[in-house]
Amino acid sequence: MIETATPETMGGAKDARMRVRLLFAVAALGAIVLVGLILTMSEANRQRDRALVLQTHSSQVTLLARTLSATTARAEASLGRYVISADNRLGVRYSDLWRRAGDQIDQLDKVTYADSPEQRDRIDALRRAYRQRSAELSLIALSTRYKKNDQALARYYQARESKPLLEINALLDDIIDAERALLTDRTNEALQSVKRSTDAALVLVAFGVMIVLGAIALGWTTVQALGQRGQARAEADSERERAFELERAVAQATAELKQQAIERIATEGKLRQVQKMEVVGQLTGGIAHDFNNMLAVVLGGLELARRNIANPTAALRNIDNATEGANRAVALTRQLLAFSRADALQPAALDTGDLIQGMSDLFDRTLGDAIIVTTVDEGLDWRIWADRHQLENALLNLAVNARDAMEGRGTLTITTSGQRLAGGEIGNCPAGDYVTIAVTDTGCGMAPDVLERVFEPFFTTKPVGKGTGLGLSQIFGFVRQSDGEIVIRSETGSGTTVTLYLPRHTGEAVAQPADEAHAPPVSPTLHRLAILVVEDEPRVLAATIAALEALGHHPIGCGDPCDALDLIAANPGISLVISDVLMPNQTGPELVAQIVAKHPKMAVFFVTGFAGEADGSAEIGDHIVLRKPFTITALERAIATTMAAQSDVGQRRSAAA
Repeated sequence: MIETATPETMGGAKDARMRVRLLFAVAALGAIVLVGLILTMSEANRQRDRALVLQTHSSQVTLLARTLSATTARAEASLGRYVISADNRLGVRYSDLWRRAGDQIDQLDKVTYADSPEQRDRIDALRRAYRQRSAELSLIALSTRYKKNDQALARYYQARESKPLLEINALLDDIIDAERALLTDRTNEALQSVKRSTDAALVLVAFGVMIVLGAIALGWTTVQALGQRGQARAEADSERERAFELERAVAQATAELKQQAIERIATEGKLRQVQKMEVVGQLTGGIAHDFNNMLAVVLGGLELARRNIANPTAALRNIDNATEGANRAVALTRQLLAFSRADALQPAALDTGDLIQGMSDLFDRTLGDAIIVTTVDEGLDWRIWADRHQLENALLNLAVNARDAMEGRGTLTITTSGQRLAGGEIGNCPAGDYVTIAVTDTGCGMAPDVLERVFEPFFTTKPVGKGTGLGLSQIFGFVRQSDGEIVIRSETGSGTTVTLYLPRHTGEAVAQPADEAHAPPVSPTLHRLAILVVEDEPRVLAATIAALEALGHHPIGCGDPCDALDLIAANPGISLVISDVLMPNQTGPELVAQIVAKHPKMAVFFVTGFAGEADGSAEIGDHIVLRKPFTITALERAIATTMAAQSDVGQRRSAAA
């Protein structure tokens, strides 16, 4: 029996096929809804994780910026206390804090490297402002190191409103504000992405309501999403707790570092004292050796003169030899005072080639026979405007450093030349002509990390007790004060070249001061003067009185400055006062101030054995200062100059009246 297809059976098949198709469609829609929900929640999770990472990163950047601000503030405060108290421990603390601020800038640069280009530009600008501020504060620290406290204090107060400082503070605020703004933008972006994902999920939920499998899948996914949100909150709380723990750990580490810094400062102070005593011992031995040689000449000459007293020619020759030995001793003491910064530091036009040639004996005696010193003058005959003793001291320091680098054996080459520089070609030098002095050794050279720190005060690579770390920092300060620049080129194993760039001066060079013992005599005084000599040392007082008597004057001795006014009142004819500077009970400037107040026309000049008593003192004023020991010729010249100056003042007063 054959069945035929009826419209009903055909319709049932169609319905079955339709149901199958609908089943597959429902299954496909369910799968699509499931996949859509999975992708939506994955995107939401990714945005959430990204927001947490960015929040932690921004917190880290903000914390570093605030820590840097606090470090620079503490460094500047330490410098201020160092300028006021001149306590080297505060100077070391300032140096450590300021160097730590530089490290924190590097760390901030690493943290913000992946941020926006604007943040990287701000970090670069912050580093430039930090370097400019470092230069300003280094000058203040060096001025304090040179005992120029007034100048250092003035620079410090002036630097409180300097442009680099304002830029540092403004840049730190900009970095923090920019990081906050960046975090806000990123958070808003994440929220927008999460919102879009949520909207898509709602649409899929609407489809899932119509589809049972889709609804079940959507409900399950929703439960999963709620669980993940709770987990995210827990993770956020954990991160906050971790941040608090990190902050506490940083505070504890900071306290430990402060204690270590205090202990290190105390240790460095003891070390500097030991080094100072060692240097004093070495210097004392050298001075004693040279003075013994000079005293041998003096004593031998005097003894021979006594034995040859019956032969005036031979006795005079022996006395001349003794005088020459004494003059050499005077020159040695003045050279020592100059190198110790106690002598007057006065810039003058100098020929560097002649100056270096004049130091050849000093180089030979200081460096030893195993060091070959070669000088090269390229013949430009250019001059500089600088202080002779500071330049000599700088070159001697460089020579000693080169000797140590060569371990006492090698070749030291000092080359003088000239160069025309463009603006900014070398450091901060403006465009113009510069005299160059290059000191080259054949020593071990320096590694790059050492080369970056050579100008830092108290930094040294020498063993304990062999160096203080102040030589190159002092040379750096001298060159900067002379409007020049210093450049060091060095490679490990290939030696070192230190080049000083000093501005060219077009004036004539100043020759070395002539020895007073060989200076031409002055014209004799026209009349006999009554002179009051105020000197607390009896032997010096007696010698000065004898010298004045030999010059034909009438000296009146005064061993106590408190008696000077009474002696002037008792001797109205006194027209000149010669006073020592440092005396018990009353100083020479204090005494002269009282004398001039009562006797305005009184002529005055000072004598002193230590140049530091007079240099840069406002109390000395325009009065002549005669250095001990002095010759009769020098004393006669000082009297004539003082009386001539007093006569000019009197004539000007009469003309004004």
